[in-house]
Amino acid sequence: MARTSELPPLILIAGATATGKTALAMELARRIEAAEIVSADSRQVYRGMDIGTAKATAAQRAAVAHHGLDLADPDERFTAADYRRAALAALVGIAQRGRVALLVGGSGLYLRSIAHGLPLDRGDADATIRSRLEARFEEDGLGPLVAELQERDPDGAERIDRRNHRRVIRALERAILSGSASPPLPQGYPAPSRWLGLAREPADHRRAIERRAREQFATGLLEEAGQLRARYPEDLPAFSAMGYREAFDVLAGRRDVEQAALTDARRTWAYARRQGTWFRSEPDITWLAEGEGLVARAMADLTPFLQDAVPERGIVAVIGPDQLG
Repeated sequence: MARTSELPPLILIAGATATGKTALAMELARRIEAAEIVSADSRQVYRGMDIGTAKATAAQRAAVAHHGLDLADPDERFTAADYRRAALAALVGIAQRGRVALLVGGSGLYLRSIAHGLPLDRGDADATIRSRLEARFEEDGLGPLVAELQERDPDGAERIDRRNHRRVIRALERAILSGSASPPLPQGYPAPSRWLGLAREPADHRRAIERRAREQFATGLLEEAGQLRARYPEDLPAFSAMGYREAFDVLAGRRDVEQAALTDARRTWAYARRQGTWFRSEPDITWLAEGEGLVARAMADLTPFLQDAVPERGIVAVIGPDQLG
């Protein structure tokens, strides 16, 4: 007989890379009794990619339970549907332990797959259609594909980053196979949830990105990349994560460390701006500026939510096992 599993109150901490999400989550977890962290980062799911993805350290994981990390090897195909399944399983466990969940990351699709229940069916794939769409992208660019997606599935087109060619191709593939528009979004996360967003002043944010890129190259990124390069091809999609392409270039003698760090920082800054555009379209986020008193400001926002969302017995909503897949 199928059992029902419960979901916990959920705090989502969103924002572009290098805005301080991990540090804030750690501080909030220390202040909120019985909180656990679930990563929502599309590169932190890969084993062996720790420094370049700014994954939580061993000490941080020892202090606060973390989930959503090290779910696949870099050469394994790992989709947003795979992530949603793993994250929901982790959330069920957190609820069973009577705890609160912090869903933390910069991958908008991952966050929304949990917060809004985005449909992420793995069965609507066709290699021939995808290859044809990829060939069209190479020949004509992204514009015609976006236009076709908007015609076939306007609602689906609104829900993705239309500047990301992989997501446009995948959404168009689904639309072609289904022959109809995407189903409407479900009601969303079936327990109390609260969004917080972190933002930094642009000049300060760019400096933080540059500083982190240099620190990563100085504290083991090249060694990490060398270990990965010894086991896997350099052109794996997983290695499109910021820093790895540049580290591979250093190892191959194609550029020096200083050039690599600067290129890494430029790419990361461009990515952070795209993330900011994505998150600004999310209407439920309460934005907090990085700076003095950040943790106190976040707790002031969360305290009424927690008082309402965490009754004496701790858990407030249920989800059926069929929704885990």
